[in-house]
Amino acid sequence: MIVKNVEKKENNTALFTVEVDAAAFEKAVNAAYLKNKSSIYIPGFRKGKAPRAVVEGMYGAEVFYQDALDELAPGAFEQGLNESGLRMVGAPSISDVKVNEDKTATFTFEVTLYPEVTLGEYKGLSAEKPVVELDEAEVERELDKQRKQNARQISVDNRPAQMGDKVNIDFDGFLDGERFDGGKAEGYDLELGSNSFVPGFEEQVAGMQIGEEKDLNITFPTDYVEGLAGKDVVFKVKLNSISVPELPELDDEFAKDVSEFDTLEEYKNDLRAKMQKNFDEQAESSFRNLIMKKATDNMTVTVPDVMIKEKAEEIIRNYAANFGLTDRSMPIEKLSQMMGLDSELMNQSILPSAEFQVRSDMLLEAVIENEKLDAAEDEIEEYAKKVSESVGATVEQIKSYFGDAMLKAELLKEKAQNLIFDSAVVEEPKAEEDKAE
Repeated sequence: MIVKNVEKKENNTALFTVEVDAAAFEKAVNAAYLKNKSSIYIPGFRKGKAPRAVVEGMYGAEVFYQDALDELAPGAFEQGLNESGLRMVGAPSISDVKVNEDKTATFTFEVTLYPEVTLGEYKGLSAEKPVVELDEAEVERELDKQRKQNARQISVDNRPAQMGDKVNIDFDGFLDGERFDGGKAEGYDLELGSNSFVPGFEEQVAGMQIGEEKDLNITFPTDYVEGLAGKDVVFKVKLNSISVPELPELDDEFAKDVSEFDTLEEYKNDLRAKMQKNFDEQAESSFRNLIMKKATDNMTVTVPDVMIKEKAEEIIRNYAANFGLTDRSMPIEKLSQMMGLDSELMNQSILPSAEFQVRSDMLLEAVIENEKLDAAEDEIEEYAKKVSESVGATVEQIKSYFGDAMLKAELLKEKAQNLIFDSAVVEEPKAEEDKAE
């Protein structure tokens, strides 16, 4: 194969042509014949036994060309990309392919190139870092949350159900007098006021007595599942039991039950320290995001749409994996629909986030090159150890899964980030009147 005519075009694209010699093309054509001959029937020959020349005589010399070209294309592209030295993003396309009179074949590929990045200021940048002093009321709210989580349920039988109660119910849903799928359950626990059910359901259960049966008239929201959206239905409900939470006393015994501490004061001090640490980490994260935004805003680059699209797909698939949807072959459109990701969310959240991540990666790669950053083997080993500890795996598992090249690339990105953040300056908080202005 010979690579020729490498040509960079406008809009950050490039073309290159790869010529496959006649011998290689003939070999591919013959392979296509051997692959397909078992399904070919020619009068006078048993099925699959017709010689290639006879098949080509009946159907034309080009009968196996397309299969041969399909087989040759990946190798031609790989060689062309390697020899051209181009760095592409996204998927390539074949803009032209032909078989010449001398039985050589030529492929012309079009690729989108990794864009050129011109760095701006990325060291010594400044931004505000939020200063959050922990309010004691926050600690008390967290303690109340812990009490509710450790509450025990006390049965109530001397009054009707009310909002805030946990009730146990049987229900059966009907649309136009017919039971609909998914609308029936027995012994179902429901906290009234949790908004777990469709609007109006929990409010109508409130006021029922234990053992009472009642028909609830409900109208499903217009954005509900297909077949029920906007429909008027009837739920036949029976109230089996009512219970209310009994909160534990806030004392040393409570502290012993929910923590490793012996006294409530020790538990509160630990809780306070952890909450303050969380606030501080959020403030640091906010500061770093502002610094990265300034650094990326200072660089000059035109980001290809294909890079943003690929990053958005990665974000969606990673999000879906949290819910067990890990099939990489599922079309991204179907996956987005299953996750309820509409166009508004894509345009307002996912695509901007994807673009920022792409620009940040470009910035870090440019900083690595500009600062001539490198990583020694012992540094990569230490980085692999740190990663393994964070995910609960062994160093060998991490190195086997990611490979040394990827680990080194991620370590270099971390070094570039640290270089940017270590030189950053925290601005003095603006006065309230300046913020208002």
